[in-house]
Amino acid sequence: MTRQTFFLVHAEARRRAAAFAGTAPEGWMVVFSEPRKKRAQEEKYHAMIGEIAKQIEHIGRKWDADDMKRLLVDEFAEEMRLACTPLHHDGRVTVSFDGRRTVQLGIQTAEFYVKEAAQFIEFLYAFGTARGVVFSE
Repeated sequence: MTRQTFFLVHAEARRRAAAFAGTAPEGWMVVFSEPRKKRAQEEKYHAMIGEIAKQIEHIGRKWDADDMKRLLVDEFAEEMRLACTPLHHDGRVTVSFDGRRTVQLGIQTAEFYVKEAAQFIEFLYAFGTARGVVFSE
């Protein structure tokens, strides 16, 4: 066995995790973290991003869903930073090797916790609604 995962959702799960910790091989490590986003959240925000991409323009043109996602994630991360609740993983920008472009680094929705994915969905609703996007449910 190379990995053991316990979801701490009830007393029995906590008991099993504690018991395993007592018998785990020497050198193993224990990591406690918030749960990662749910598949339903991912499907929801990808659908919303697609609708935003189809309905609004940025700097005079439409962008495909993948490019729009990068723009929206960057905007969301900045709003979270300004609200003093930054994402748990950093987004950074740097200059390209030739010095002529700005490159966005770091922020990946795959790394979102459940709470961050929920906040991103709320951000997308607010962002889209403010720009006249009609969301299908």
